[in-house]
Amino acid sequence: MDIFDRCFNFKKVEEAKEAGVYFLFRRIESAQGTEVMVNGRKLIMAGSNNYLGLTDHPKVKEAAKAAIERYGTGCAGSRFLNGNLDIIEELEEKLARFFRKEAALVFATGYQTNLGTISALLGRRDVAILDKYDHASIIDGCRLAMTQVRRFKHNDPQDLERVLKEVPEEAGKLIIVDGVFSMEGDIAPLPEIIAMAKRYGARVMVDDAHGIGVLGEGGRGTAEHFGVEDEVDLIMGTYSKSLATIGGFIAGPKEVINYVKHFARSLIFSAAIAPPLAAAASAALDVIMEEPERRERLWRNTRKMQEGFKALGFDTGESCTPIIPIIIGDQLKTFQMCGLLERYGVFVNPVLPPATPPGRELLRTSFMATHTDEQLDRVLEAFERAGRELGII
Repeated sequence: MDIFDRCFNFKKVEEAKEAGVYFLFRRIESAQGTEVMVNGRKLIMAGSNNYLGLTDHPKVKEAAKAAIERYGTGCAGSRFLNGNLDIIEELEEKLARFFRKEAALVFATGYQTNLGTISALLGRRDVAILDKYDHASIIDGCRLAMTQVRRFKHNDPQDLERVLKEVPEEAGKLIIVDGVFSMEGDIAPLPEIIAMAKRYGARVMVDDAHGIGVLGEGGRGTAEHFGVEDEVDLIMGTYSKSLATIGGFIAGPKEVINYVKHFARSLIFSAAIAPPLAAAASAALDVIMEEPERRERLWRNTRKMQEGFKALGFDTGESCTPIIPIIIGDQLKTFQMCGLLERYGVFVNPVLPPATPPGRELLRTSFMATHTDEQLDRVLEAFERAGRELGII
């Protein structure tokens, strides 16, 4: 068998394009603001993770430009050997202070952060306990670790306890959950999860990619939202959402972070984060602290859209964040709805299995602090029109 045969026989994309139901890898020809250019047309962006609208913030852009002038465009090597710039270490110190942890470690991407942290900490005799809706990077980190994996029902502390009871007492145990789940927009019940962890001798790691900058009075995420910052062992985050660039980090006890620093393969064998990206993330952190009104506007917009979708009759699941799923439950209608919305001037994301369970196909909408009331009203009008055409509402 030619290993390329499966590639030559892969026809689903061409078939989807011919049927007009292909909405992946859409070409965006502008900055990722509240409006974007797609194929020469201006669309309202209702599917971005740019929650605070910082990708176009003057301070963030100026910081990136200044870093290029001083350091150039890249580090030209792994942090382990020759790419460990002072600007990266300064970002780590700022992240540790912001999240009130002893230390932090910066990776080139959020995906690499989960791969490196999980595979460094867990081994074959340990057990990773995951929520069934956890992000793919968490699952892949466990695969790289070749550790044992047990999964519990989504956001179900009772089922978590069932799983913990089945794990041998002598095994090392790490519970890993998303803080905010990226497709459904609901929040992990951290107080109950922490209580179970203490009862059964497990540690807790929270992937808070979608909670940072969004939840908590200071924007520190899900742990701050619940008042359990001191009880979460490890906080993982990315810069590609509220922090307006690319990269990732893990924060926790200094001994743990130091260990990960010396054993995380995705850190050691990958080039360091580029200087302008580190500078942009640092500046975005400053804006989060200096401009809390952005978070207030984000939540005002979130409430408007949650109430608007529900009033129209859409199923938004258990969302309580700026990520608001419109649950369709049918693959073809999900594609058709996405196409109609694009025709009516709105960009959204179709989500299908395996990113969501079969029968729970949905459109993922997400909103920003910088959306205007007029833009949000136009989004609701487009959803009502498309939803009625397809008989969804």
